[in-house]
Amino acid sequence: MTHHLTIITGASRGMGLAMAEQLIDAGHDLLCISRRHNDELGQRATRAGRRCEQWALDLTQPQAAATRLEVWLASADPGAAASVTLINNAGVLPRIAPLAAIPAAELADALRVDLEAPMLLTSAFLRATQRWPMPRKVLNISSGLGRRPMASQAAYCAAKAGMDLFARCVALEEAGQPNGARICSLAPGVIDTDMQVQMRSAQADAFPDVATFLGLKEKGALTSPEDAAARVLAFLARADFGENPVADVRG
Repeated sequence: MTHHLTIITGASRGMGLAMAEQLIDAGHDLLCISRRHNDELGQRATRAGRRCEQWALDLTQPQAAATRLEVWLASADPGAAASVTLINNAGVLPRIAPLAAIPAAELADALRVDLEAPMLLTSAFLRATQRWPMPRKVLNISSGLGRRPMASQAAYCAAKAGMDLFARCVALEEAGQPNGARICSLAPGVIDTDMQVQMRSAQADAFPDVATFLGLKEKGALTSPEDAAARVLAFLARADFGENPVADVRG
């Protein structure tokens, strides 16, 4: 088989959409899990003769998404693709403020999307594909903020740090399995997305580092979603993918 199956979350906009578009152009079949459908993405897949199934799901309810994914994979033909990959890309920022100023419901939703959903989806993916004969990969889209603290970013930093560490744990587990999956938690660089807009729009009294993010935009230091997607997918395609379970696309 020459085509590949990729499952990607947060594929309706930003870098997730750019990755989905580039994967379709490269001949992948996709399952996209996002809050909403992207009709243009579906049309692109149709023109390319590729399958692109889209589930409009809210990842603040990750158990339902993980259960549905496991059932879907269990019904798939394990010999129908050359590889199978899960890309945990979806992410949200709660309001940018000190931890004590963020309502509990907002914190809980952010942690569910940014950490609980990737863990549950990865668990379902590994369980459903453990006997599949082709290469299996898990790519977590992490962040440099998971590797250094920042005031008014406690939830996001903690979730990305958790994503990095669970990737390390899973890498150890899969290393001892026949055809164990390769996993990497990858920081993609600083990208010009809605999250960056959210950070630049924060009040300085609530977010001491706002000037840093304003400066990145003013200096033209932000990568476009399309360029970032290309770099991330090139990293995913490397022969040594997963040898280091926590990495940065900038090397």
